[in-house]
Amino acid sequence: MKRALILFGISVIFAGCLERENFPDEPRLLTGRLDVAGSAATMVLSFTDGDGNYGLEEADTTGLFEPCIRRWNLYAEYYEKQNGQWVWVPIDPCDGPEPDPDVAFYYVVPWAKPTGQDQTQEGEIRIDMPLWNLPSEYDTVMFKVKIVDRDMNESNVVEVGPVVK
Repeated sequence: MKRALILFGISVIFAGCLERENFPDEPRLLTGRLDVAGSAATMVLSFTDGDGNYGLEEADTTGLFEPCIRRWNLYAEYYEKQNGQWVWVPIDPCDGPEPDPDVAFYYVVPWAKPTGQDQTQEGEIRIDMPLWNLPSEYDTVMFKVKIVDRDMNESNVVEVGPVVK
């Protein structure tokens, strides 16, 4: 028992000496996948954000967030494989008098504010998608996904899929 406590104490000391990983201030998507279960799916993305400001709060509807397209912080563009070529299917939730998030694959990911001195965010985003494909004669789809932080820094784009309907 005493030996285990000493080893635990030494490991805590060494863990405190390890350098924290430095991520860029811009959000970065690392991987993405689509877990399909019948007509529903879950999109799973791993990400980092060096300054910890990825996510939106309910009150984020004015200022930088007022334009319709900035009401979301995760954008999944829908693509179909048509005759051997990937074709983007444009869906614009801002083309009507009121924004309609139900017609696009855009999402609000809430802000999980980091605490303490280390403000970096590193984690997984899980998006439940009750509808993940559009009615079409084509059977293979994928998404090109990006995220945007509170400073309007855009991430890289990752491809999620392809998935056969």
